[in-house]
Amino acid sequence: MASKVTIQDIADALGVSRNTVSKAINNTGTLADATRDKVIHKAIEMGYKQFSYANPYQTKPSEQTAYADSRKIALFTTCFLGSLHFSTSMLDMFYLEMSQLGYSLTMHLIHTDEIGRMQLPASFCKAETAAIVCFETFDPDYSRMVCSLGIPVLFVDSPVDGLTGPLKADRLYMDNTSGIFALVKEMALRNKTRIGFIGEYLHCQSFFERYAAYRNAMYMLGLPCPGEYCIIEGHKQAESSSFKNCREYLLDRFQKLDTLPDVFLCANDFVAIDVLHVFHHLHISVPEDVYLCGFDDSPEARVLSPSLTTVHIHGQIMGITAMQLLMSRIKEPSLNYRAVYTETNPVFRRSTNDGI
Repeated sequence: MASKVTIQDIADALGVSRNTVSKAINNTGTLADATRDKVIHKAIEMGYKQFSYANPYQTKPSEQTAYADSRKIALFTTCFLGSLHFSTSMLDMFYLEMSQLGYSLTMHLIHTDEIGRMQLPASFCKAETAAIVCFETFDPDYSRMVCSLGIPVLFVDSPVDGLTGPLKADRLYMDNTSGIFALVKEMALRNKTRIGFIGEYLHCQSFFERYAAYRNAMYMLGLPCPGEYCIIEGHKQAESSSFKNCREYLLDRFQKLDTLPDVFLCANDFVAIDVLHVFHHLHISVPEDVYLCGFDDSPEARVLSPSLTTVHIHGQIMGITAMQLLMSRIKEPSLNYRAVYTETNPVFRRSTNDGI
């Protein structure tokens, strides 16, 4: 029956247009968040095929595993999750899905000294926790310690797999490859073939995959990757005694370049914002002197001058997928561990001489 539900059925049930439902389900176009949420929840309720997996575990409390006795999910993070990150829309959807299943969320900020001592947050109670979601938790040793607690764990992004091997946990990522390939290919079609990359590639798995995608795209298109155009030491180098911050480090690197590349790809939008600040100091103009691209499509990317070409992350589908992964792990702890990727799309704006 669920497979027969159509977009028109959902539109009729809500009294909205078919186009509105299509925009909400496919996360395209301009739509109020409240409208998008209403449509997605109606689609889940009606069993629309795209979300048929999203709510399969609404079992009675007696049917849950021992993990769910308290029905609390703990969120571990090493930073405050502000509005300038894709996490906002993801966590909103995650919270809605979690609430519908009868769970509550506890948030725990992990401090640097706690990571050094391999210490859990003082506010965390293992006995009351059904599962843990780790967000911006990239220290390999600390991450392995969390995985050893005997509680289902989901990492939204993770430490770099290649350094210590995959974690004994499920992992959720955005597609870090397709958007980078699309950007490199489009720049090459515009005869912008000298392309560099900026970002600490060992910061996390997503940064690593974005850098690898850049290298692979350049190789497949027969383009070189000059070392001077790959500024990949990033924050670790910036923390050395020679530099006060990342922008100072970038300033030093840019001043040593004989020529600028045609394009700089950045590991995320916040790296691109740092680059823009340094370029302004050096009187380098974007896009006139060099094109600039980010990743994440943060709200700031749209209001920068120039607006930033980037890769859009669909936070809402990440929230739904995160809850699906956690619920299936709670229901069946012996499942093989999974790494799941959600769709991303390039967005072209003024920083590559596109749009407005």
